[in-house]
Amino acid sequence: MTADQAAHLLRRATAGPTKAEIAAFTGLTPVQAYNQLLANVNYYPEPVIHLDKNHPTFGQALNSATPFDGDSNFGRVQSVRFWWLGLMTNQSRPPSLLEKLALFWQNHFVVSSEVVTEYRFVWRYLNLIRDNSLGNFRTFVKQVTVDPAMLEYLNGTENIAGAPNENYARELQELFTVGEKDFYGNYNYTEQDVKEAARVLTGWRHHNYWWGGTTSISSSFQLSRHDTGNKTFSARYNNTVITGNNTTNAGNVEVDALINMLLAHPQTARFICRKLYRWYVNPNVTETIENNVIIPLANFFSSPANNWQIEPVIRRLLTSDIFFDISNRGAIIKSPLELIAGAYRLFNLPPPAASTGWVGAEKYLGAVWWQMLSMQMPITSQSSVFGYEPYYLASRSKGWLSSATLGLRYQFADSLIWPWLQVTPSYRLGLDLVSWAVSLQPSFGNVGAAASITTEQVLESFSQHLFVFPLSQAQKDFLIDTIMMQGIPRSSWIFEWNRFRQNPNNTDNYNGVRWRLSLLMRYMLRMAEFQVF
Repeated sequence: MTADQAAHLLRRATAGPTKAEIAAFTGLTPVQAYNQLLANVNYYPEPVIHLDKNHPTFGQALNSATPFDGDSNFGRVQSVRFWWLGLMTNQSRPPSLLEKLALFWQNHFVVSSEVVTEYRFVWRYLNLIRDNSLGNFRTFVKQVTVDPAMLEYLNGTENIAGAPNENYARELQELFTVGEKDFYGNYNYTEQDVKEAARVLTGWRHHNYWWGGTTSISSSFQLSRHDTGNKTFSARYNNTVITGNNTTNAGNVEVDALINMLLAHPQTARFICRKLYRWYVNPNVTETIENNVIIPLANFFSSPANNWQIEPVIRRLLTSDIFFDISNRGAIIKSPLELIAGAYRLFNLPPPAASTGWVGAEKYLGAVWWQMLSMQMPITSQSSVFGYEPYYLASRSKGWLSSATLGLRYQFADSLIWPWLQVTPSYRLGLDLVSWAVSLQPSFGNVGAAASITTEQVLESFSQHLFVFPLSQAQKDFLIDTIMMQGIPRSSWIFEWNRFRQNPNNTDNYNGVRWRLSLLMRYMLRMAEFQVF
């Protein structure tokens, strides 16, 4: 892979690459690079640190077995979110597939912490998502179905014989497995199928939700709450009959039969592969892509040889010619996470380790959280079971941009250039552009020993891996002559820079250089190419 191809893979497979990671992956084949991303997966990272600065246990590791205390719950939910954001923005561990893929699945099998507000339920569910992201889809669906958080979120704990609740039965089909319609708009199931699936799912409930003093949470099946009659499905499922079961294991037997039926539907594998394609490759799925990419990938996903294993599907997708096709470069508008975490990682602005620097970690991760929230991506807190709107509305990733959110994105770019958040006494969250330029200058303090760096050198360094496509000469000239130099000759930069080199402690000299560098970087960060990947 070239450096551009390595950057493309890392942008799509992670929250965004560092320059060191791009350099390390340059020269690898796609398969070698994928294998490295897979080998770097860590299912057991650092513990969740309590980052509620107003609580006595601020800075201590959270223990899910601690007796539940509702008064500290909000700060603990936030700590779980911060923990996940910390994994995505971390720069001390090698890049892996896991967190970006877990983000996909958390937005597929949505459980919103705005509804499921108990931190133990949110924490357990997020671990379930991470643990199964690269595993078996059949197993994944089963675990999601009976998880305490999902039972709370879609009312499964209220689904009982004689009064079935259809919420989960509907979303299981519409959003989690077969999809509401196929590629051509034909419905994949009927209302009767929803009702029958709800009967299958009766009897499950969770335990200890918001129950003060409890030290564990769980879910279980209770036969007395279960509809033991036969469940008959429509022709969309080949008129399948799930035989009623009246044993203590009826819940598992019937749920397994239901999931087997859903996965036997010809549209299930296509629905999942189509979503993965839109996540990793291009939001626009044409009929040609459907026939030549989605269907073959789906056939492999559901084949007896693969048996619904997720990782081999991701491997095929991220090492394919279609993934690296130049037409798919820059095809996706960055989500707030990819914009913010990606910028912090590209510019080497890592979060402090929460286990040792919890004060700084709380400030840093809090800033990430609130900026994402303002840009309509409150991590783990989707407003509906459909997930974040730009992933399911017709506009797709274009939905991240509006008159309001574009202004907020510009504000974020400005915060990089004029940093305001003091994370630690020695760490302000943003770019020191003057120091960056100084690092490019040989013999900075000795003007006679080395020629001044040029505007071209500054632009080349500032733009490295910032854009999806190389800047054209016309763009470079515009950035230097119109933006950085404001219409005066480029030679004036040499004079200003050397004056700064001769007396860097002079405020006017420093501010003059900083002003030009800030103009340049500010405009580059506002350019449309910075918003896509």
